[in-house]
Amino acid sequence: MKIRYLVCYDISDSKRLQKVHRKMKGYGEALQYSVFCCDLTDSEKIILRGELHALINHREDQILFVKLGNSMSERAENMETIGRALSLREQKLAVIV
Repeated sequence: MKIRYLVCYDISDSKRLQKVHRKMKGYGEALQYSVFCCDLTDSEKIILRGELHALINHREDQILFVKLGNSMSERAENMETIGRALSLREQKLAVIV
């Protein structure tokens, strides 16, 4: 079963930032430059964590995984914005990828 995660990162070096961003594009959809929505099995999450672990400086960088629950359940009602509203694409990602 896939679980939906919000993966956010703060990478202090631009070269590492680009590498992390490219890696994340293979696992989920970008909601913002450093924020991804990913539907992952347990094994996919382990692989992703290992790949990201190798890319970052552990003293300077941070990656945050926020578990949102089952990827098939509705999540749009849990998202709130200030400023620009969620696009239709972002709303679809919030519900089901």
